[in-house]
Amino acid sequence: MLHEVVVGGKFWKQLIEIDEQIASRVAARGCPHCGGRLHRGDYIRKPRGGLVALGAEEGAARRISLCCDREGCRRRALPPSVRFLGRKVYVGAAIVIACVIAQVSATAATARRASGIAPRTVRRWSRWWRKGYAQSPHFAEARARLMPPVEVSELPGGLWARFATHAGDALVGLARLLGFVAPSTTASVPDGSRFVRVP
Repeated sequence: MLHEVVVGGKFWKQLIEIDEQIASRVAARGCPHCGGRLHRGDYIRKPRGGLVALGAEEGAARRISLCCDREGCRRRALPPSVRFLGRKVYVGAAIVIACVIAQVSATAATARRASGIAPRTVRRWSRWWRKGYAQSPHFAEARARLMPPVEVSELPGGLWARFATHAGDALVGLARLLGFVAPSTTASVPDGSRFVRVP
């Protein structure tokens, strides 16, 4: 089941489209600091996907970034992303899949065999889910919308199971999970959740 989940090019293209739509919504609102117009100022990322996010490795990917055009401001606004979980090298889908496999099998070594990602890296991500993300203001607020709430010890598997059950499809559930987490991927766009819509 989980060991067979592979995020291919079609899914990756869907995530790129979602990120483009999020960026358009953020740009339409203007600079969060001064209200000036925001222009594209993307930067290159070379994301890794291990064995599970193959579409992510089809060359360098661009992280969408916006920049204010108003002299004296010129600040960046980094829109929320369903592809990248902050500054992590691996794409969000690979992080979720590897952590869930480790959670289900109770070993990071099993996650390595299934995902191609080092056990130490998977353990570090698992800690991030339980401490970094679980203690974030975004999770505290967003968790209240889930009934019953997902427990910290269930992250990220509990979230994925919740979204996959409602969607009836593991990859649709994964996309919705990445959308749920997306507002926490940036600090430069306040209230990022209002810009994220995942079908």
